[in-house]
Amino acid sequence: MPYVCELGTGQRVYLDNQGGQTLITTASGAPGQQQQSSSGFQTGNWTSPPSIYRTGNGIILKIETAQGEHFVQLQGSSMSVMGQTPSLGSAQQMSVQQVSSTPASSPSMEPMKPMEPMQMEPMQPMQPMQPMKMGDMEMGTNPMQMRMGNMEMKMGGSSSSSSSSSSGGTRRFCNNCGASVKPDDRFCGSCGHQLN
Repeated sequence: MPYVCELGTGQRVYLDNQGGQTLITTASGAPGQQQQSSSGFQTGNWTSPPSIYRTGNGIILKIETAQGEHFVQLQGSSMSVMGQTPSLGSAQQMSVQQVSSTPASSPSMEPMKPMEPMQMEPMQPMQPMQPMKMGDMEMGTNPMQMRMGNMEMKMGGSSSSSSSSSSGGTRRFCNNCGASVKPDDRFCGSCGHQLN
C-alpha cells in the first residue's frame, strides 16, 4: 500500500513499493492546477513503512529494506539517492499516512465529449450599398459614381464620363488638363487638346 506525507504549502510526497522498486511521486499545486513528478529507485522490498524527515537542506526519505537502509533527498522538485547515511539527530520527523493509491495510479479524468454541431440560420444575401452623402458630395456603387457640386464621375454602366447628355445636366472636362468644356466643343479652350 502507498504512503503519503503532507510537506506543507500544497506539496505532498507519495511513496510506494512495487516489486523491489520504490516509487516516489511529488505533487504540488492548488485544485485544478496540479504538478507532479515521479521517480523510481531499486531498493528491494520494504521491511517497515517509510520515514520522512525535514532538515535544513530539504526533505529526507528513509526506506528500510532487507538489503539495508536507503535515503533519498528531496530539494524542491528534484530528488536524489544519498550515498551515505545522513545525520538525522536534529531533523523533524513528519507524519506519514497510508493511502489507497498514488496520483499516478488514480483514475484519470473522463474524456471530454465532442462538441455538438451548432445550428445556424442560413446567411442572408448582402443588401446593395446605399449611396453615401456627405454635404454636397454623393457616392454610389453599381455603377460606380461620384458627384460633388456640379461635377460628376462615373465608372462602368452604359454611359462613359466623356459622353454628353442631351439634357445638358452632365458637364464635360478635358481629359488632358481637366478644364471644363461644353458638350459641343471639339477642342479644349484651355489647352487646345482635341476632345472625343
